This record gives sequence, structure tokens and C-alpha cells, in this order.
Amino acid sequence: MVVGLAVATLVATATPASATEYSSALKIQGVQYNAPGRDDNRCVGGNTSQEYLTIKNYSKTATVNLRGYLVKDAAGNSFKFTADHYLQPGDYVRLRGGNGNDSDGNNVVYRDNCNFIWNNTGDSIYLYKPTGAGADSHSYTPARDDADGNGYVTFH
Repeated sequence: MVVGLAVATLVATATPASATEYSSALKIQGVQYNAPGRDDNRCVGGNTSQEYLTIKNYSKTATVNLRGYLVKDAAGNSFKFTADHYLQPGDYVRLRGGNGNDSDGNNVVYRDNCNFIWNNTGDSIYLYKPTGAGADSHSYTPARDDADGNGYVTFH
């Protein structure tokens, strides 16, 4: 019986640490971690708005308000949704870098920060509920997760 426990522990340890499953309607659908073109984080004329995280409501019935949800990377850079932004069942939002007009109709929220957040060499992404509980998390590396090299990784 002890051998069975050791094997179970070994199998759990050997599982890739690229994702953690949570019971949450909101999931990180994917990330455009490498904006097209040369990285330029100037607020005017730069391309940080081309870097984005896609968050989708996978519920078939529940509308979810993003207010209070928190997104972080491995280095601790973070963004908190401070305004109401409703995702209907099956709807998504793109959390973009840079500045712009948030819009439910255009499915976009801007971080109002012109610095890139997602590392081109790989990163970890964490989505937290307003209560602080985990909603979803993923790690990526281009070599492992971006076979076509387009700078976008899909998780769900």
C-alpha cells in the first residue's frame, strides 16, 4: 500500500506544471505574448496594445462581472479590473497593454500601462477571483507551446 502512495506521488510530481484546473467559469483562453513587430513600449506609436490576454466565460448560463478579478504574471506585475465589465456566457474580453477605451461591445479592456507584461521567452499567468481564490493559471514557453511561432498561445 505504501508503494501505491509513492507511485501516486511520483505521477503527480511528473505531471507538467503548465496549468492548474480550478472550478471557475472564467478561464484564460490564450495570450498574445509577443506583439507583432519590434517591441516598442512607447505609449504613442508603440505596440503594447498588440500584446493581450484573452479571458473567456465558459459558463453556459452565468454572466460574470470582471470587477475585482486580478491578473498577475510570474514577476508579480498585475492588473485588477476595477470597473464593471460583464461577460455573457461564451463571451470573452481581451486585456490589452497600452491605453484605450474599454468597451463591452468591442470586448476590450486596456491596462493603461504601456509596458509589456508577458515575457517573450515564457511566463506564468494567474487569474484570481475577487475573493482572492484562484480562477485559472497557465505557464508557457515559445518552444513548447507556440509551434507556429506567431506569438500566440491557446490554453482552452
